[in-house]
Amino acid sequence: MIDRDAYVEKAKANIDKWNAEIDKMQANAKEAEADAKIKYEKQLAEMRRQRDEAEAKMKEAQQASDAAWGDMRKGFEQAWDSLSESFQSAMKRFK
Repeated sequence: MIDRDAYVEKAKANIDKWNAEIDKMQANAKEAEADAKIKYEKQLAEMRRQRDEAEAKMKEAQQASDAAWGDMRKGFEQAWDSLSESFQSAMKRFK
């Protein structure tokens, strides 16, 4: 079982990694031609939405009481896994 502090630290590390990927892709989008630029911007918007959702989940976990965390942990882990898969899928479309 993952404890809340470990969950939050893992989430922060992944969000930092995602922010770096978004920044890198934003730079690529600026250099892209018009048609590709539209595609990049659409993907970037989706990735930012997913990152924002992950940050919201992380903040919920941080603010949860110990008792609430025990009840919420599995749901958070499933939501995080789903967000991670979606973000990775979006990144692959850029490559």
